[in-house]
Amino acid sequence: MTMAEALPIPGPSPVQPALPPPAMQATGLCKAYGPITVLTDIGLEIRAGEVHAVIGENGAGKSTLMKLLSGHVLPTAGQLWMAGQPVEFADAVAAEAAGVVLVHQEILLAGDLTVAENLFLGRELTRGPMVDDRAMNRRAAEILASIGAHCHPRDPVGALPLAQRQLVQIARALLEPRKVVIFDEPTAVLANDEVAALLAVVRGLRDRGAAVLYISHRLDEVEALADRITVLRDGRMIGTWPARGLTQRDMAELMVGRKLDMLYPPKRPAATGDPLLQVEGLSVDHCAVQGSFAVRPGEVLGIGGMIGSGRTEMFEGLMGLRPATGSAVLHGTLMPHRSVGAWQAAGLVYLTEDRKGKGLLLDEPLGPNLTLQALDLVHPRLRLDRKAEAAALGRAVSDYDIRVRSVHLDAGQLSGGNQQKLLLAKVMQTDPHVVIIDEPTRGIDIGNKNQIYDFIDALVRTGKACIVISSELPELVGLSDRVLVMRGGRIVAELAGDQITEQNVVYAATSGEAHAAGGARP
Repeated sequence: MTMAEALPIPGPSPVQPALPPPAMQATGLCKAYGPITVLTDIGLEIRAGEVHAVIGENGAGKSTLMKLLSGHVLPTAGQLWMAGQPVEFADAVAAEAAGVVLVHQEILLAGDLTVAENLFLGRELTRGPMVDDRAMNRRAAEILASIGAHCHPRDPVGALPLAQRQLVQIARALLEPRKVVIFDEPTAVLANDEVAALLAVVRGLRDRGAAVLYISHRLDEVEALADRITVLRDGRMIGTWPARGLTQRDMAELMVGRKLDMLYPPKRPAATGDPLLQVEGLSVDHCAVQGSFAVRPGEVLGIGGMIGSGRTEMFEGLMGLRPATGSAVLHGTLMPHRSVGAWQAAGLVYLTEDRKGKGLLLDEPLGPNLTLQALDLVHPRLRLDRKAEAAALGRAVSDYDIRVRSVHLDAGQLSGGNQQKLLLAKVMQTDPHVVIIDEPTRGIDIGNKNQIYDFIDALVRTGKACIVISSELPELVGLSDRVLVMRGGRIVAELAGDQITEQNVVYAATSGEAHAAGGARP
């Protein structure tokens, strides 16, 4: 019996008149979109001076709950309270005026404006009749430094890496004092040092008396931060527990409603035979230098390194998405003209780390998203065959367990985990021999992670090969047969067998001394 099973779902707390009312409370909160109910009878208390985590699988209703609490959507039924008084937020502006702010999972910034202009958009500092740029830049620099952001107030937001844009969005939310701060997956795109800085910011908010509501799929963060934990499943509240009483495994099992015996598949025998893909001297301007590697049938090759080490850029260069030099051989055939289309025709596909920006058309239905990369297979002679498209979508929904209320939804209406499974199904339409997956489980829950790991394992057990680029060290260690570690645009270490440990990956990624991490590849 796990700790989660041993802990009863708590009933109503005894009346304690001496305690102040919660900073924020929801009672009987429900949300329906037409005939579809996504949240049912949610009761939640958020107290000043605590971090209250909300966890659950993708589609459990977490983000909808956050939007209800912060005025972005209106409840179908139920009541919100602040300091013991009923409140109604007409919109997010009204919620912010009352001291409630939501840090969105999606990046909602103006790319053409500077960092400081984004922070103060709609609330500009003035000096007489003029906007006071100097004061805004000075205040922006202070708040950026406080959360560990490495960008300048005058930098255009559109030119920043994804992680820095997320930190700018967090800085905008924290620019003014708040009573309730809601974080929705704030660390999904951050590097380890940025995560550590943000967690310190969250603790600081709590210590200054703010009520913090925190959503994350990273259960180690929840374990490190939370004072209390609420679990949602299928739009319903399973219960609330003191954080100190739950292990990460307990949390995961409460989220999915079943035992999780093993997160990662068993390791496979060492791959043998000729490489499916062999790359020599791959260089990408200002990003990667002389990268050489090979991957064999039945093998998962992991690519590790810190954000900024050149991992993604090197493989974008390989795919022809960036200018690159070097040679690549697939199935014994030299690929002289590399492009996404040429690689796909030869049997290699690439699944981008940015599923929302580069992988899917969020405003388009599921069918076109699935078949866009394989038009000639599903729509021969470029004539739309809706029956073939519907059949392909039906197979994908079944084979990849894409959970949808209706196959007629747009891709943007799916949860993050189901979007990722749709993207995986999309790149697999052409039955490739080698699959490159960049950040396979970023921003998705433990149940969907488990499924994607099983998909990868099943893929390579059929004799195909998979290259996994990941920032999550447990993922690299758990999935990979070999791991290449990058630092400063170079491959500095190759790890295999017992050498594949989190400590060795970190050492090689930060020191660049490959021999200490198990030996570099010649």
